[in-house]
Amino acid sequence: MKIFDQIAMCLQNLSRRKVRTALTTMGVVIGTCAIVVMISLGVGLQKSQEAMLAQMGDLTKIEIYNYSGGAGGTSSVPNLDDSMIEQIAAYDHVDVITPVVQAEWGKINIQCGDYIYQDSIYGVYPEALEKLGYVLKEGKYPTGKEKDYTILFGENGPYSFYNPKNPEEWHDPSSGDPPVDIFSDDFTISVNAQDPEGNAKEPEKYDATVTGVLVGDWNKGYETVYGAFLSIDQLYKLYQEYDEFNGISSTSSSAFNPRKINYNRVYVKVTDMKYVDEVETKIKDLGYDTYSMETVRKPMQEQANKMMLILGSLGGISLLVAAMGITNTMIMSIYERTREIGIMKVLGCVIGDIRTVFLMEAGLIGFGGGVIGVILSFAISIVLNVLGGGGLGGLMGGYYYGGGGDAATQISVIPIWLVGLALVFSTLIGLVSGFSPANRAVKISALEAIKHE
Repeated sequence: MKIFDQIAMCLQNLSRRKVRTALTTMGVVIGTCAIVVMISLGVGLQKSQEAMLAQMGDLTKIEIYNYSGGAGGTSSVPNLDDSMIEQIAAYDHVDVITPVVQAEWGKINIQCGDYIYQDSIYGVYPEALEKLGYVLKEGKYPTGKEKDYTILFGENGPYSFYNPKNPEEWHDPSSGDPPVDIFSDDFTISVNAQDPEGNAKEPEKYDATVTGVLVGDWNKGYETVYGAFLSIDQLYKLYQEYDEFNGISSTSSSAFNPRKINYNRVYVKVTDMKYVDEVETKIKDLGYDTYSMETVRKPMQEQANKMMLILGSLGGISLLVAAMGITNTMIMSIYERTREIGIMKVLGCVIGDIRTVFLMEAGLIGFGGGVIGVILSFAISIVLNVLGGGGLGGLMGGYYYGGGGDAATQISVIPIWLVGLALVFSTLIGLVSGFSPANRAVKISALEAIKHE
């Protein structure tokens, strides 16, 4: 029997009992719809949690804090120096890494006319800023390859310039302009004198170029709001000059020694949040303290997964009932078509073809019910998301759901994988439910089947 003949016979048999076929299919529709909608609520919860965490910080960023490691100390934690940074950078899934060194207050001055900036100056790898999610408000990122000193300010950094001759002068970022124009004024950078009155000469001032201003984001840190970024190499160059200018001996405990760098803070950017736990575990194994949003996201994700499992199981009960309906329908079909089965055997029809026809009928009921169930699920999902801004959002956990049509705040989210899973599952339910009746059909004696009324 050709496949087209089998399909034609399958459709003809299902159309003979339209009401019974429709009711059986409806059971699959309800079961599929229940599973898809229930799981979509769990997926929506997970997406909303991730969106909420993303507003609190970068989900792919790991902060390393070197509290216990120390050069020459008794701690077994290795120095977090340049060689260690190279080692961590070589880990799988690490996108970029940079130390973050905050200059000691009063060592470095950024000057524009009579105004001086001494707030918070940070040394970093400039090429890492963009990948770490620091967003430009205007200008461009420094590349780290510039020969001159280059500065990138936080959004309100220009307002932090003060006039030593008029220390009571204050510039409010919420109103008015800053005292300096970062793109048109001339800037210099220099070290500070420990004893201004005791020094016979002034520190040398170097021309500095401001490349841009960042968008202020307290979630990314104070530095994006009131800070200023330099290349870490330029910062350490100024540190060495500070020691030389102020007569600090290289043997002094306060002297800067580039060979004994032991960073206190390092930022690591991972390629995807699913690798954060793996990379963070490797770093912790080295003995360093770390912080990432993974410590918050992981238990929340486990909670969402448990909810999806519970909700999916509840929907699965409906599909199990539908499977019983398919089995019942196929058994009834065999009783009604016993004589037909006998005739097919007498005419020489292959036993496997008879089994295939019955399995095809059961599978088609499952697949057809799955398709309709998925379509209905999308309709229900749309209704849930429209109602999400009202009381329903509170019932589903108002802390996570903000309402509206934003994908991050949708109550119900149906991903492509869930659609595929629903169709495959409903079809398999049909095939499994029809397997026993199909085997029963091929075991019927041809002679007794012909005699059957």
